[in-house]
Amino acid sequence: MKPLSRRQMAWRAAQDLEDGAYVNLGIGLPTLCSDFIPQGREIVFHSENGILGMGPAPRPGEEDKDLINAGKQLVTLLPGGVFFHHNDAFLMIRGGHLDVALLGAFEVSEKGDLANWTTEDPNFPPGVGGAMDLAVGAREVRVLVEHVTKEGRPRIRKHCSYPLTAPHCVKRVYTNLAVLDVTREGVVVREMVEELDLEGLQALTEAELRLANDWRRLAAPEV
Repeated sequence: MKPLSRRQMAWRAAQDLEDGAYVNLGIGLPTLCSDFIPQGREIVFHSENGILGMGPAPRPGEEDKDLINAGKQLVTLLPGGVFFHHNDAFLMIRGGHLDVALLGAFEVSEKGDLANWTTEDPNFPPGVGGAMDLAVGAREVRVLVEHVTKEGRPRIRKHCSYPLTAPHCVKRVYTNLAVLDVTREGVVVREMVEELDLEGLQALTEAELRLANDWRRLAAPEV
């Protein structure tokens, strides 16, 4: 079994973004998604610090130190893109104008609860940022997260052990092992990496899993 790399996870999440969608990229792994938009598809990326129309990461020598995303990473601006006050960025979020928010997480529950702002570790200060606004303001929330922690503990839980960012908001989860949908019937496995079966995935997941009738193998190019 070969888990996906972080860039492959971002590639997979980007493939599901619909043409013309307005999408916020959360700090961390989701910011990589702007590098992998399918050919011929227009996605308008939003950053909560005040950008609409972000492009991929800048190539060496093309960096603009004044153009950064919410995670203080250097970004590019596509033709027609704009930057503005972060108050306006939050008006877009709170006004329900974003189609999708791609967020990182510490944990996701089987009911779609999201915990992504603190682990209550005093060595790592909390940072809710705009996550709580995005979790309730975007029309759909999708999460990118490694399937287990570095210690091997499941991140897809029956109930989140960390303080919630928002309840019942996550619709889809992309991990380095699988693509999961959070439904009324529970967590449904849509895709799994090669050489992994439902029993093996369940052993790494606290929430009860159900295999979709049309599930398929999760494969990503070397990116």
